Amino acid sequence: MARRRNAAGRETASEPDVPGLGARRVAREAVADLIGKARGLALDDALTQALRRTPLEPADAALARAIATATFRRFGSLRAALAERMTSGLPEEQPRLLALLVTGAAQILDLAVPDHAAVDLSVRLAKSDPELAHAAGLVNAVLRRLAREAEGIRASAPDPLDIDTPPWLARRWRESYGEATARAIAASHRAGAAVDLTVPTDAQAWAERLGGILLPLGSVRLAEVRAAVSELPGYAEGAWWVQDAAAAIPARLLRPAKDERIADLCAAPGGKTAQLAAAGARVTAVDRSAARLERLRLNLARLSLSAEVQAVDALDLPEDAPFDAVLLDAPCSATGTIRRHPDVAWTKSEGDIGRLAGLQARLLDKAAKLLRPGGRLVYCTCSLEPAEGEAQVAAFLARHPDFARLPVTSEEVGGHAELIGPEGDLRTLPSHLPGPAGSRVGGVDGFFASRLVRGG
Repeated sequence: MARRRNAAGRETASEPDVPGLGARRVAREAVADLIGKARGLALDDALTQALRRTPLEPADAALARAIATATFRRFGSLRAALAERMTSGLPEEQPRLLALLVTGAAQILDLAVPDHAAVDLSVRLAKSDPELAHAAGLVNAVLRRLAREAEGIRASAPDPLDIDTPPWLARRWRESYGEATARAIAASHRAGAAVDLTVPTDAQAWAERLGGILLPLGSVRLAEVRAAVSELPGYAEGAWWVQDAAAAIPARLLRPAKDERIADLCAAPGGKTAQLAAAGARVTAVDRSAARLERLRLNLARLSLSAEVQAVDALDLPEDAPFDAVLLDAPCSATGTIRRHPDVAWTKSEGDIGRLAGLQARLLDKAAKLLRPGGRLVYCTCSLEPAEGEAQVAAFLARHPDFARLPVTSEEVGGHAELIGPEGDLRTLPSHLPGPAGSRVGGVDGFFASRLVRGG
């Protein structure tokens, strides 16, 4: 039997040769990090950290990600189902035990995983952890009962707005979009998301080759991906890159032209930088995170594209050489990405919105100073919150009377006028472009974008 170190640094017995055990351990540890002391951490980062502690083969790493993602996608439902079957209630003060229970429940209720494997491996994880060994019997009893009653639990599941959306978010969506749209948004989050690709040339041909569909917005959507994205045709040669269909719109709204000097602020991981560079613009890609910029550099190299990359806070950029255009994809609450990153709903708080709105305003004012007279500015956020979108632009225009809005046209969004707000801004919702009920073919990320022009 091998040895490994637990979260406290103590050596414990492990069973690395038991198929699937490592994947469950990584999923459990990532979820525990997010619901415990590391609130605010993204699931991708938590999984990366857990995989450093327990390295896995690609297939097991993918299973760990699927378990952790399913856990947060139905986090409210899973907690409720467990609580109803635990006389002492959920172990809220024990995040490692709670994470073990909810990841086990996610496998039983939401994934195509044999119930016996979900139960047995969860019990093994409990027994191998000195902090949880005492709870192995509880884990076994609760998960076995959950498996016996799974059909009834699924049949009686409440609306996702009522149970799988934190109350503060549900309230804000109701206030901003109304009851029906708020419920449609939550339903889209439960359905999840397909893989979208930005294909700079011959998108229809690549859609056919990859077995996808060409969306009216110009992106190629893959409803099902059976292999790793990096193994798909066209990846190695840089024919396309992964980017949600809504996330691909803001760079196109900037209308980049060959040899224009364009600043892409808060640029990592680089999808929008790639779009601008592919259009022939001379791009300066700016991000304060050197680690995230390394991923941007790797993406550009694979795509055979180039940009000037600067690891610097956008607020500190010099203003002596104005740009022809600026794209500001500002840091935000990311509530528009919950269909892809369901952990966002449970790791962000209402206070984050006000804090980030202040930063967005400062970045917008900086972007204005970086722009030449007659230049174009596109401000965007992957947020469903008007405070980070419509209200932010209204306040900017009040502060900067030399700027005016250049409205988005229906032709720029594939004829889908419902994606354009009353002031001419882009406002996509996860419930837009719906597909068959419960499928991942429909929907887009929630995005806001406004195109502004500085007076000459």
